[in-house]
This record gives sequence, structure tokens and C-alpha cells, in this order.
Amino acid sequence: MATKTLRRAGHEGVGASPQALGEICPKFHKTIELVGKRWTGAIVQLLMDGPQRFTALRGAVPGLHDRLLSERLKELEAEGMVTRRVYPETPVHIEYALTEKGRALEKVFAELHRWADRWIAAPPAAAPPARR
Repeated sequence: MATKTLRRAGHEGVGASPQALGEICPKFHKTIELVGKRWTGAIVQLLMDGPQRFTALRGAVPGLHDRLLSERLKELEAEGMVTRRVYPETPVHIEYALTEKGRALEKVFAELHRWADRWIAAPPAAAPPARR
């Protein structure tokens, strides 16, 4: 049953009182906090297409700034979800790619896409820039 992955074992059941639910599974909570952190899901989704350079990632996500992108990539690297490959060229060429652990989220992200297509309204289109 899916509820076992969300809560500690022994506390599942629809309509159970809050006292009977117990605590949320720590692994599930850590996962949601990691993947659900602002910008992280978008970065992982972009890396599903293959290795990407820092500037390509930054340019693909409106509003994502260098500091936050760097921070998120370091977090994902620390979790073993992303690798950083440095090519000793001039200028230095750095690519980020998903590891097997990061790529294992592919089916989860596909399900999130299906859910979003069904339940989330598209954001309004951005207005074209004003002409001078």
C-alpha cells in the first residue's frame, strides 16, 4: 500500500485519527524536501536530457541566478545525484550530468508531468517586450 511509503509502518488507513497516523517517513520527508526545493526539480528535469553546462541550465530556467544554481548543483552533487565533469580547456568547460541515482527519478518526473497536465492550469503567457 502506498501509504506505507509516506508514513511509518503500522499507521496507515484512510480516515484514521491524527494520533493514529504517526510521523511521516523520514526518508520520504528528506526526498520531498530535496527534490521539492525551489529550482531543484527544474534542474533535474533539464539534466534528464543529458549533460548540461552551467550557462545552459541558468538560461533555461527564468529567474534562476548563478548563486542559487551553484548551490543547488552542489547539493545534488553531495547527494550523489549529479556529477560535475571539468574539461581542462581554455576557457574551462564544465558539464553537469545525472548519476544513476538522479536518473532513477525519471519515472517519478514523468508521473509528475502527467499529474500536472491533468490538474495544473498553464501559467499566463508572458507579455511581449514593449517596443520603443
